[in-house]
Amino acid sequence: MANAEIDVIRSLLASAPRPADLAERRARMDGFGARYTVPDGVRVEPVDAGGVAAEWTVSPEADPSRVVIFLHGGGYISGSIASHRHMVAQLGREARARTLALGYRLAPEHPFPAALEDTLAAYRFLLAQGIKPEHIAFCGESAGGGLALAAMVSLRDAGDPLPACALLSSPWVDLEQTGATMQTKAAVDPLIQKPYLDDLAAQYRHGADARNPLVSPLYADLRGLPPLLVHVGTAETLLYDSIRLAAAAGSADVRVTLDIWPDMIHAFTLFYQQVSVGRQALTQAGAFIRKLAENAGP
Repeated sequence: MANAEIDVIRSLLASAPRPADLAERRARMDGFGARYTVPDGVRVEPVDAGGVAAEWTVSPEADPSRVVIFLHGGGYISGSIASHRHMVAQLGREARARTLALGYRLAPEHPFPAALEDTLAAYRFLLAQGIKPEHIAFCGESAGGGLALAAMVSLRDAGDPLPACALLSSPWVDLEQTGATMQTKAAVDPLIQKPYLDDLAAQYRHGADARNPLVSPLYADLRGLPPLLVHVGTAETLLYDSIRLAAAAGSADVRVTLDIWPDMIHAFTLFYQQVSVGRQALTQAGAFIRKLAENAGP
């Protein structure tokens, strides 16, 4: 049965098709976020996180010793702190943690590895502030999901302490677009199609190998990473990115939970104020993060 609430979002997306101009694309995505309000009682504070533009959101329920680092989607060329502020704030409320949303540098002006460098700098900023790694969670949506995974692989390889866990929402982890659902879900996905992703990948990679594990972390050695929660919808061309990632993580002895949400489109939690399933997913994600942090102790 079709989901009436997500059909409203489909109509919204159809009424504002993606423009060709990059500046207009970025404005369009920020405009979607501007439709929604930050939850009541949430305090918003800009911060320089180790040289990276960032923003704290803090709810009254937040434990100041626990932090969720959020990496927005947008194919590495768009998206921002502003586009996802309302959803990040709600995730922090559910997780009872502060959230640190990163305004990492975007391609094509700043191609790979700029976004990865910014993510690592912000994580190390938190450690320098005295936040324990076991009280930090990564959360990434779409390109941000791939970026979160690449950051954890980099941290592990550098011998740095890893965060407690990661939430990966509709993660883009294969920049070659080889998943079967690139074709089989093309007719039902209102946002993401293979030619579009091919263009984004070329701009981000800027000549780097698409199978570089820090570009496409589906091909990384995932051993030793912390527990992962992967969210994805059935109406996504990126569905197989999540399915293959969960299989790769499980094969590498990583604890992983794959939750596939019927009828949901790409980045459906962005629309949680209109879509009840989005609210359910954020509640589940908050409980996942909260439980692991609480198990780590004070």
